[in-house]
This record gives sequence, C-alpha cells and structure tokens, in this order.
Amino acid sequence: MPPHSLACPQLSAESRMIQFAIIAAVCRDAATITISKMSIATKTGDNGTTGLMYGRRVPKTHPRVEACGAVDELNAALGLARATAAEKFVNENLFWIQKSLVDVMGETGVPAEDLPRYAKDGYPTVTPEMTAKLDALVKEIESQNISPARRDWATPGATHNSAALDVARTVCRRAERRVCALKEAGELPNAEIVIYLNRLSDLLWLFARWVETKSAQGNA
Repeated sequence: MPPHSLACPQLSAESRMIQFAIIAAVCRDAATITISKMSIATKTGDNGTTGLMYGRRVPKTHPRVEACGAVDELNAALGLARATAAEKFVNENLFWIQKSLVDVMGETGVPAEDLPRYAKDGYPTVTPEMTAKLDALVKEIESQNISPARRDWATPGATHNSAALDVARTVCRRAERRVCALKEAGELPNAEIVIYLNRLSDLLWLFARWVETKSAQGNA
C-alpha cells in the first residue's frame, strides 16, 4: 500500500482526530503512513465549530461530536488501565479493544447521509463479529473462579488496575449513552455500535473483578 498523507489544513483538531481514526482503521496494516508536518493548532475551530468527514461542519456541542469525544475518552481511559495492568491477559485484550474503538469512532463520526459513501470508500464498520469477541471474553472470565460476592455492587479501588478499569467502565457507559442519543435521533443506522459498547462495559466490570480476585489470591 502506498504512503498516505494525512494532512488536511482546513480541518480542526477534532476533525483530524476523527479523520485519523478513520484512516488508521483502513491503513492499519500499511507498511508506511506519512504524516505531513503540520501544527496541531489549526485555529479553524476557534469559532466553536468543527469539521466532519466529507467536508461537513457542525458545532462542537453537536451530539455526534459528543459521541466521538466520549469514545475517544474511553480509549484514553483504557490506555491508562492497560498501562497499570500487571496481568498479560488484561493487557493484551485491552490493546486490541483499543484498536477496535478506532473503528467505532470512525463510523460514529460520519453523518448518516454520508455512510453509503463511507462504506463504498472501504472504511470498516462495527460488526456482530466484533461484539462476539467481547462475548467470548465475558464467557471466559465468568467460567473462572470469581467469588460470588464480587458479582454484587462493587466498590472501586481495591487495586490500582481494577480502579482504572472501573473508571474506563463508567466512561464506556457515558459513551454508550451519547451513542444512544444519536441512534434515537435517527443519526446512527448501525445499532451494533450500541450493542458493542454495552457489551464492552460489562466486560470491563468483569475485568476489574477478575483483577481483584487475582490480587486477593496472590495475597492469600
């Protein structure tokens, strides 16, 4: 695959974040991706608007921007959880989940009327197969010896990593709510995005309890 230039001076920083997410999802396996030298401060968003893919501009308070921002925050929260993870099982799974959120953010950031063009251009969309991978992890963790008491309401903070996972879980729930708002407004045709985020929040709860259980077993 030939090198790609991601420079697009007319876009704001928020727009480039969405654009980079979309391009990265397509070019993930590319040998070389060239990013042209540019300043992060484009100043195009100084008027309170931001650009979406295919040249559309919307207010920064637009529900689509809120949804993309929440998914971006989720990715950052997962990064913190991964950085504090001592267990390989958690670290490796969080990594590919972070990569999958690039696809979630890319599709969420495209207006419904532009989705046919988005698909025609070959950009990835959120699929039931992605959710199935989360379902498999849920079953794997639930099949292990996790104390029944830990299935009840949990108080975050037993370990640094479980606390980070619980923070990521709550951010995931907020991202889910923002995406649901888009869906209810008829602006999100792919309902699988909501299902994916819903399942991910369940998985993050289980990851946190799994980490706590492993820590308790190690200290016993």
